[in-house]
Amino acid sequence: MNRFPKAYMNPYLAGIFLGVVLFASFLVFGHGLGASGGVAVLTGAATDLVAPGHVENNGYLVNLVRTRDNPLDTWLVLEIAGVLLGGFVSGLLAGRARPGTCRGPRIGVRARWGFALLGGAIAGFGVRLSRGCTSSQALSGGAVLSAGSWAFMFAVFAGAYMTAWFVRRLWN
Repeated sequence: MNRFPKAYMNPYLAGIFLGVVLFASFLVFGHGLGASGGVAVLTGAATDLVAPGHVENNGYLVNLVRTRDNPLDTWLVLEIAGVLLGGFVSGLLAGRARPGTCRGPRIGVRARWGFALLGGAIAGFGVRLSRGCTSSQALSGGAVLSAGSWAFMFAVFAGAYMTAWFVRRLWN
């Protein structure tokens, strides 16, 4: 592991690379990028292992699980695995892969983990409620000029700026 981590990639160059990957995804797979569908399929498969009767009586879960024999046959599950593996390898190569909790000076580690879990649960609920995550809405929907995706992203940025005012003291 490097003692001094490498600088982050130029965000404009990273955006160009992301656009190329998105284009390749549409070209090769016929789908854009998005992660929430893969997480939903894995969650449905895990629920099916633990409580198969629950899945059989739940129209939402049965559609996630019963469409394929193996959840790994879903391209979104493979996309998630690639993102996790690629992020880890990138962190290793840049000297940034080490355990730790990023937090501000006015928040403890336990509170940071608590807020992260709470935020993740709320975001996960919202993602399934809206039937898509920000990557599928912003990247894939925005790329095909979906008006709903553009409205969603303007709302996300507006909400983030309004929320940042309330939590800014935890990070400064």
